[in-house]
Amino acid sequence: MIRLKNGNLLKTAAVSAIAFLMVNTLQAQVEQQPNPLRYGIPSLTIAPDARGGAMGDIGAATEPDVFSQYWNPAKYAFAYSHAGISLSFTPWLAKLVDDINVTYVSGFYKINDYVALGSSLRYFSLGEVLLQNSEIDPGLIVNPNEWAFDASVSIKLAETFSMATAFRGIYSDLGAGQREDDITPAAAVAVDVAGYYNNYFIMGRNECMLGLGFNISNIGNKVSYDGGATSTFLPANLRLGASVLFPLDDYNTLSINADANKYLVPTPDSAKIKENLYYFSEMSPITGIFRSFSDAPGGVKEELQEIMWSLGAEYAYDNKFFVRGGYFHENQYKGNRQYFSLGAGFKLTAFQLDVAYLISTVPSNPLDQTLRFSLSFDMDGLKNLMKQ
Repeated sequence: MIRLKNGNLLKTAAVSAIAFLMVNTLQAQVEQQPNPLRYGIPSLTIAPDARGGAMGDIGAATEPDVFSQYWNPAKYAFAYSHAGISLSFTPWLAKLVDDINVTYVSGFYKINDYVALGSSLRYFSLGEVLLQNSEIDPGLIVNPNEWAFDASVSIKLAETFSMATAFRGIYSDLGAGQREDDITPAAAVAVDVAGYYNNYFIMGRNECMLGLGFNISNIGNKVSYDGGATSTFLPANLRLGASVLFPLDDYNTLSINADANKYLVPTPDSAKIKENLYYFSEMSPITGIFRSFSDAPGGVKEELQEIMWSLGAEYAYDNKFFVRGGYFHENQYKGNRQYFSLGAGFKLTAFQLDVAYLISTVPSNPLDQTLRFSLSFDMDGLKNLMKQ
């Protein structure tokens, strides 16, 4: 449990700092001034599933699966099964506290060979927080949480290309609705626009599969925790990915995957904090997206520092046993999340279990040793079992 003290203003800053710590304060002690991006609802950026998490947070162009709603919903149009559902659970910042976690449910249904529907529900719990105005104040225990629900439509526009749109509703209550002070719940709506290319090519004597994908996510209104006095951008993000699947023989396959992504939010100037607050509060979300490509105080060099990249691989035996590994890199001045990840999966006719483990390569990283668990069900497999 987290304990916060000394008044409403401090409580507001402290609770907000807890959420911000999740993804944007893993900064190294270096000579250059760190200048991480600032945005609201950071739980939206947490990779929810064990498959993508085991490959270094990758999923824009990997083979379609039930988790595609987060990475690239356009992949659903190329899914092999007609329907699926999954449940993922991630204890978050487990090295610091033991009651922060992410629960994620996703699923899809293919109407026909060209159209698929997808949906997901994300629940982020910040555990118990004790708020006190003084040492003698008995305080109030609250349970801050954030929710996001979305639905998508994926359409195959050609035999090798599909596009999708997702609509998302977001709700964040840092006081869990239990306090009457200057913190108010925040709500937003957002959309994603995604595309996926899937085709086969010959390498040597083998027929390999090439996947290319993009996802522009969380394009929506800004959020406010003080009744609209100030507002913060959603973590809009551009993700690009590529994947190549190699058949090693009749039973063994290997995929090599890569993702690059950039948050589409304005870059703050650490020397002008007060000016930033006013300037960003007045800026529209769409303006912020376009300016995010050219507004870094350090110019092109700093803009390039804002690009995060991942490399990952997946080995599969008979499409039943999987071993995965990957690496994620974020610049040391923009958050300094740098880690290896590994994981495994086991698939039977109707269900699949996946596990992922994170190993930080920088010191004092609260994300180190993060575990992810995912359980998914193939509706076609369940139907076949029921017929037996």
